[in-house]
Amino acid sequence: MMLGTLPTTLDVNGTTYKIKSDYRDILRIFSAFNDKELNDNEKVYVLMKQIYVDMEHIPAADYQAAYDTAVTFIECHFKEDRPSPKTIDWDKDEQLFFPAINKVAGFEIRAVKYLHWWTFLGYFQGVDRDDTWGFILTIRQKKAKHKKLEQYEREFYDANRSMCDIGTQGNSVEATEDALLSIYNDLVKGGADNG
Repeated sequence: MMLGTLPTTLDVNGTTYKIKSDYRDILRIFSAFNDKELNDNEKVYVLMKQIYVDMEHIPAADYQAAYDTAVTFIECHFKEDRPSPKTIDWDKDEQLFFPAINKVAGFEIRAVKYLHWWTFLGYFQGVDRDDTWGFILTIRQKKAKHKKLEQYEREFYDANRSMCDIGTQGNSVEATEDALLSIYNDLVKGGADNG
């Protein structure tokens, strides 16, 4: 891939597959991962089906590589050294993060027909920590790392707990992905044994 390009295809074991690279597609995956009604197998299926335009053309033997490649794309080739606590609930936080991202982008991103996931991430990373959304993220990150809140942060938190708390929905997205990866490995092995 050339420097500065936004990928719309992914290479899986030497075969190129077209992907859905709009930010909404990735947010749907996150929403599925947070959905307690879906089991882990269904979540993996949603990820694969949501990201690959023609998932049915991927051979079962390549499912693991396709999954890994999709996760790498979603992570924008950046993987943390150790899992971090969850500080964002994309469904719950929608009314908080869109205004903050719109401010960075300079336009209403929900009004555009297409916005690449990596562009969305770039805008997201540019959110001012002093805006409401950035401030809430700072509080969540401090609480997740058991750091002491400043007095003004404590006062905001006490007055806005429902906005600041995201509940106990698991340890981390990465831990969930590791568990899903293990289940997916079992599925692939089972499919290979049956096929």
